[in-house]
Amino acid sequence: MNGRSFSSSVRVGNWNEDVSLDEDLLKDFLEKREKGELLVQRSSNLNKNVLQKAELSISKDGFLHFGEMVMLLNPENSEQSLSNPSPVYGNYTLSVNPDESAIHVKSHLTAPCGVSASSNVKPCGRNAFIITSVDGSEPGEPLCYGQNFALRTTEEFMGHLYLTSDRKSFLKSSKKSHLQEVSLTDQDSFETCWQVVYMDPQLRLEHEGLPIPANTKVLIIHSKTNQCLAVLRKYILWTLFGKECEITAHTYLNGHRVEENENHWIIVTGNPSDDINTMFDRPKPLSEDINGS
Repeated sequence: MNGRSFSSSVRVGNWNEDVSLDEDLLKDFLEKREKGELLVQRSSNLNKNVLQKAELSISKDGFLHFGEMVMLLNPENSEQSLSNPSPVYGNYTLSVNPDESAIHVKSHLTAPCGVSASSNVKPCGRNAFIITSVDGSEPGEPLCYGQNFALRTTEEFMGHLYLTSDRKSFLKSSKKSHLQEVSLTDQDSFETCWQVVYMDPQLRLEHEGLPIPANTKVLIIHSKTNQCLAVLRKYILWTLFGKECEITAHTYLNGHRVEENENHWIIVTGNPSDDINTMFDRPKPLSEDINGS
């Protein structure tokens, strides 16, 4: 017979060895708890670090600048929600999506690391990214339409990782949709370069080189592959933080050759008000509510 038929308090068979085994297990448990090495403690530590509140940069002139900490938000398409009940509703943010090995990390996240779209729209370590120069632009200089830049995570636990992508292949593609994969790496290269593009294709050339207003809808394009960053709400991922949507680099065009809601992003900055976290949370002016914009 395998295993014990009685508890260690019943003195039958090798009862002394059973008592010693239970004492060793208890001692090992207490030592791990003292060092913070229990699985529940490590999981709690991961959540504490990646969900820690982040303070987004406040734009003084209403434009985006190098060195600013921002949040990338894919807004809900209300028209699509009414006509098609299948997509996951709500606003989603580009977020770091570490795998289970991150539970055992003590100092910082390491590459490669995944990304996903989270319904948590409050600024935190997971969804805060820093606009980083790749062409020698100094911190504080405005980011312009069509200009290459990188998006990286914050320092310390988030690991200073860069958002990256490359053409899909038989060996490398997104898990659910099998489109072009988007992830995080610790090496900056041309694969970590992105551009912001004006929404209206008919006015795109006119805005090339102009500063980018914060908190407005834009497109974010991967410089190497010319594919738009996208949220795929119909592809659900199970993460350490619950159900989230897949992120990929793929351009979705409607019948008029205009990018669809999957590719729409709002680069959100902080709000100078004490009681509101981001500019996206600010109430819209009455004139905007009436016009439905």
